[in-house]
Amino acid sequence: MKLITSLPLIEILILFISAFLMPFVRKNKNIKIVSVTALTFSFILSVVIVINVLQNGAFYFNTGYIDTILGIQLYIGPVESLLNSLFLFVIILVACFSFFTIDSEIRENRIKLFYIMVNLLSASILGVIFTNDIFNGYVFIEVAALTSCGIVVVKETQDNIKAALKYLIMSTIGSGLILMGIAFIYSFTGHLNIDLIHQAILEDYTQYQKALLITIALFTSGLGVKSAMFPLHTWLPDAHSTAPTASSALLSAIVLKPFAFFLIKIMYRMIGFDLVNQFNIITIILTLGCCGMLFGSLAAIFQKNIKRLIAYSSIAQMGYIFFGIGLGSPFGAAIAVYHMIGHAVTKSALFMCSGLMIEKTGYKTIDNYKGLGHEMPITFALFTLGAFSMIGIPIFPGFISKWYLSIECIHLNQLLLIFVVLASSLLNAVYYFPIIINGFFGIENLKNKEYHSKKVETQKLLPIAALILAMVLLGAFSKNILDFISPELH
Repeated sequence: MKLITSLPLIEILILFISAFLMPFVRKNKNIKIVSVTALTFSFILSVVIVINVLQNGAFYFNTGYIDTILGIQLYIGPVESLLNSLFLFVIILVACFSFFTIDSEIRENRIKLFYIMVNLLSASILGVIFTNDIFNGYVFIEVAALTSCGIVVVKETQDNIKAALKYLIMSTIGSGLILMGIAFIYSFTGHLNIDLIHQAILEDYTQYQKALLITIALFTSGLGVKSAMFPLHTWLPDAHSTAPTASSALLSAIVLKPFAFFLIKIMYRMIGFDLVNQFNIITIILTLGCCGMLFGSLAAIFQKNIKRLIAYSSIAQMGYIFFGIGLGSPFGAAIAVYHMIGHAVTKSALFMCSGLMIEKTGYKTIDNYKGLGHEMPITFALFTLGAFSMIGIPIFPGFISKWYLSIECIHLNQLLLIFVVLASSLLNAVYYFPIIINGFFGIENLKNKEYHSKKVETQKLLPIAALILAMVLLGAFSKNILDFISPELH
């Protein structure tokens, strides 16, 4: 049992150690092998953790004395174990995809740096997910933010250097806000451990109501910047659209989610549902979630660059996550977590498909993709399935999230919010359906187009196909997943 409880730490150490060993590996081919091998070992351990949680329930891993400032604690419950496995699964597939694409997007002497950043980023993401200590969470958040900038700037073009600097500046502001929030909460509780802070708040929160409100506001603003919450999202479109395809897939699918999950930890585990709902800030989060859903979709409609369109779509999808958090209910938070998982597998597949379309056509603008479904039928079919989930076609995870969000709105007697969900879904259809229709249908679109003329190598398609299959399974087993994670958030 002692070994099982230490597996989360072992996962993180494997990824960190592999990243520090990579500079001593000479050949880029071997670098790729080291990176994916470390990720695969971590994934295998993550599956063992999920099985253990299913059989024995949640568990803690402690180092030092947790009731002191030096104590470090990891908490692994159903939500943490599931996010751990799903995120590593996506990262492995994106890394495998990058084997065959990254060489054409970045300089040869930067390939080693890219994979070092991927493994450091993966380790820090797991740290954010597992930590039960807000200061160590902050440290992992900083590592994740810096390595995220690294996988953007690694391309070394003028546009993505500007995008990375913008991202770094915004992220630094967010970091300062988070650190101030930690200082506030420590000043009146004397703890950094989430469970101990929660106990201290419950004992005598009435004396610190204003300080508690400021703390929530600081964490929300800081983590909102890092997770692209409207209107703090301005760094995202440039960073995601200019980065290498594999980096874009990681940024949109994986990097944004742990910060949003950390906010769930802060609000609903550290402070508690009952207390958070006493403050108007929960209504502000809900409102900003609604605005993100609508603004991201409206902005995507006017994009001609395929990667910018998908990037703005990510703003809308993060809006759904903050919408779920802002409902202020345990099931709303559970739906937000489910949407993180569904969006991770779907959006990574969409970015990889778009990268292949850009590679084969030489164009980034969607106007040049008319008839592309005839030339790249498999790639375009996979893109279409991913788009269906984003729109909210039944069975797919995107539909499941919107359905349950609507049900929860009815349960909370907030019926007007259902129209926001419906409006956002319709706007999603407005920018995805024209791409699909122009790609597959219309005689004028297929004129002079040769079937399978832009054939994509099987090894590039397999990771995308695996993600789409995972997406379908997440939709098919959505009830089981929600039953697994919902009790943890009560």
